[in-house]
Amino acid sequence: MFGDAEAYERFMGRWSRLLGPRLVKFAGVLDTGRVLDIGSGTGSLSFSIAEQKSRCQVLGIDRSNEYVEFAKSRNPVPDRVNFEAGDARQLRFPDGTFQCCLSLLVFNFIPDFRKALAEARRVTRPGGCVSAAVWDYGAGMRMLRVFWDAAVKVDPAAEKLDESHMPLCRAGELEELWKQGGLEDVSERPLDITMRFESFADYWDPFLVGQGPAGAYLRNADSRRKEALREEVKRRLGIQRENRRLRLQARAWAVRGVAPKKG
Repeated sequence: MFGDAEAYERFMGRWSRLLGPRLVKFAGVLDTGRVLDIGSGTGSLSFSIAEQKSRCQVLGIDRSNEYVEFAKSRNPVPDRVNFEAGDARQLRFPDGTFQCCLSLLVFNFIPDFRKALAEARRVTRPGGCVSAAVWDYGAGMRMLRVFWDAAVKVDPAAEKLDESHMPLCRAGELEELWKQGGLEDVSERPLDITMRFESFADYWDPFLVGQGPAGAYLRNADSRRKEALREEVKRRLGIQRENRRLRLQARAWAVRGVAPKKG
């Protein structure tokens, strides 16, 4: 029923559950009022907000009905958290509806992220916070950096698909976007986490479910290229025994800004 949502949860869910609480803390979400989670996916950020801020009402929007229904199916606090389908570029809410808007690992995938930011600013009350986080694909997100460096080694044509080319993933880019978008008191900082894997398979197998640019690349690779890539990844991680545990660092860039007062 939830094929893509379950695949995404397997690929990125545990990362989101680690990163979400750090974004909530960085954004300075208040303990009361309404909060909008833009691009809520499988619900990790919404649940983090509800867990840390016990008197907040949280609404998550996502363009995928499947993701919305999946998040609803695992919602532990339906009295305070809800999900609905929606387009970040055209929000249905009146001006100043929310005390805060947050977005986790989504903004760089929105086709017109400037319009999405303008909408987030519009629906945030004056003095409220707009915040987002995006992976540092070029260096800091080691899970994906090792994958793409290995892919380019095995297949030079993969270079054009490397996620390091994605927008907003380098230091200063989110901050500049927020300033251009008219937010005030803008600040950016790295959010660092460590992911523990029980084995190499625990690291590698989630790539096989076809999620994100890396999963799409692997899905379209033949068996020979997949095996060569798998071995190159192992070499780069220094893995001699596949059943040993490993730890990888990951960095996201986070930004926050304040919606200006009108007039």
